[in-house]
Amino acid sequence: MKNYRMTICYEGTRYDGWQRQGTTDQTIQGKLEAVLSRMCGAPVEVQGSGRTDAGVHALEQVANAHMETGLTAPEIRDYLNRYLPADISVEEVTEAGPRFHSRLNARGKTYRYRIYVGDAKPVFERNYVWAAGEPLSVERMEAAAEYFLGEHDFKSFCANRRMKKSTVRRIDSLTVRRHGKEIWITVTGNGFLYNMVRIITGTLYEVGTGQRAPEEILEILEKQDRQAAGITAPPQGLTLLKVLY
Repeated sequence: MKNYRMTICYEGTRYDGWQRQGTTDQTIQGKLEAVLSRMCGAPVEVQGSGRTDAGVHALEQVANAHMETGLTAPEIRDYLNRYLPADISVEEVTEAGPRFHSRLNARGKTYRYRIYVGDAKPVFERNYVWAAGEPLSVERMEAAAEYFLGEHDFKSFCANRRMKKSTVRRIDSLTVRRHGKEIWITVTGNGFLYNMVRIITGTLYEVGTGQRAPEEILEILEKQDRQAAGITAPPQGLTLLKVLY
C-alpha cells in the first residue's frame, strides 16, 4: 500500500470545515475520502496538515493517504478532480515515503486574512473578506504586530478553553499591508491554536480602530486569558496559503 501526498485548494464557504464529522457530509476531508474510497473500492482515510474552520479557505492545503490502487499519481489527481465538487481542486498528487505524515511532518504554516475597508459593499469578494465597515490605522496595527513575533504562550489567543496541551507557539513573520481597498494580515508560524489567527486579527482590528494601544499585546500575552484578547474575526477572510515542510 503506497502513501500519496496531495496538494489541495478549496473555497470553504459552503463547508463545515476540514474535519470529517458524523453530523454532516459537508466537510473537505469527508468529500476527499468519499471519492478516494470509491476509487479504491475500500475505505480510505485522509490525513490533513491541520483543520480549517467552517467558511475558511485554502490555497495550498496538504494531505496524505495510504491507498492500494493501480492508478498513477497523475491519474489519481485527475480522478479526484473529475468527481470532487467544483469548489475543491487537487492541484498535485505525488508518491510519498511510507512515513510521511502531512500534519506530523509540517514545520509551519502561512495564513492570510483580508479585511475590506472600502466604502461600498464588496459584492464579488464578500466570501473572501471581512467588511470591517470603518477605517483602520495600518501604522498602529503594524506596531502591534511586532509584539507577536517570537515564541510566546498564546493561551489568550486560543478559543479552546479546555486545551490541555502546550499553548506555546512561535510566530516567525506577521505583516500588515494595505492592498487597495483591503488590508492584508499575513502570518507565518510553527503552529497555530484553535481560532488563533482569527483572534490575532480581531485584536489587531481593535488596535486599528483605536480601541487598544499597540503595546497592550504584551499584557494580553502575559494574562493567558482568552477574555483579555480581542474579538474573533469572522472565518471568510481567512485563507491557508502554504504548509511548510
